[in-house]
Amino acid sequence: MKKLLYPAVVMSLILASCSSDDEAGDVQQDVDVPTNYSFERGGETTVQFPGQTTRLQMSTELIGSFNNFDTATEESLLNMFAHVEGANDFENTDLNASGKNIKSKTAASADYFSANATESAEIKADFESYISDQVNIVFPNENTIAEPGVAGQIADGSSVRYVNEKGVELNQVFAKGLIGALLTDQILNNYLSTSVLDEASNRENNDNQILDGDNNYTTMEHKWDEAYGYLYGDPSIPTENPNSVLNESDDRLLFNYLGRVDGDEDFEGLAEDVFTAFKTGRAAIVAGDYELRDEQVAIIKENISKTIAVRAVYYLQAGKEAIANNDMGGAFHDLSEGFGFMYSLRFTNNTNTGAPYVSPSELETFKTQLLEGNGFWDVTPETLDTISETMASAFGFTVAEAAN
Repeated sequence: MKKLLYPAVVMSLILASCSSDDEAGDVQQDVDVPTNYSFERGGETTVQFPGQTTRLQMSTELIGSFNNFDTATEESLLNMFAHVEGANDFENTDLNASGKNIKSKTAASADYFSANATESAEIKADFESYISDQVNIVFPNENTIAEPGVAGQIADGSSVRYVNEKGVELNQVFAKGLIGALLTDQILNNYLSTSVLDEASNRENNDNQILDGDNNYTTMEHKWDEAYGYLYGDPSIPTENPNSVLNESDDRLLFNYLGRVDGDEDFEGLAEDVFTAFKTGRAAIVAGDYELRDEQVAIIKENISKTIAVRAVYYLQAGKEAIANNDMGGAFHDLSEGFGFMYSLRFTNNTNTGAPYVSPSELETFKTQLLEGNGFWDVTPETLDTISETMASAFGFTVAEAAN
């Protein structure tokens, strides 16, 4: 399984400029796809996504504070999650000055949650509970040796992991769950949603190059760029050619795992397909070719959704192997990451159904199976295999492909 949906090589051929002598009635737009994600109007860039960069930075700092046993408090971490403009919640003073926060955009997409406020609130509460349990259950047991039913520390090679009474590393669940509930949900189910891209008079304004206020972009261009920003907007990622740092070790949330999946030969080319689709879709918007734009949306949704699923299966299988080797610290770390990615499957988008690839009710069953009794202390290889097989099957890959 080397390529997904529309390989970049094929796309480059499809997107060659159309001849001016097309048959009458077969009108096609010329689409100029740049090498890098670079678009200008009047010699000035039209690409802006500062809000996405801000939330990525906030997320990184919050996740990094989860194991700050010396100074972090429940209040300080919750305040980072639901930051209020002007509050001194972050070390980065630019973030403190921002009126943006993580919580307001968590489980907040137009397609999945605009008419589903109850579940949105429940998901936000899940993330707040991870923070509260970290401070109130894990922090007091920093120097306790973890055992079934008892939170504390456990060795993982030369590292020390801090887990709750069920063996769950809450910082990992929070981080990997946020990849779905914030980044994936906003990219796939909000900014790339037809209801957002084509809202009100967006198409007409884009066709007539009516700009968004005093900005140098149309509203549709900007919505697309905001989706792009949630994947590529970390300040350490080169703005124009993000894949040049694809396999570097820095943890950049979803971008980091897109690179890891791409590094598996079974999914090689996935990252380039996503980047090409983002460039092509943006160029299609400039050209007013909305059919081509929507084709790129489908490519992005498939590949980002598959990235989440591959990592969920990968970590559950890694956890199973570590248990077999009696490496419980390594197992709990892997299973916690797998649990977080499994949580993130709620925010994937199957364009054939307009819904997640795995239903929320089925995901709830999986969570219960993993956490019942003493949780990760008791989980069986059979349970991990069953869950892995179900997830892999839903996405059309095998457990073996994801696990290597």
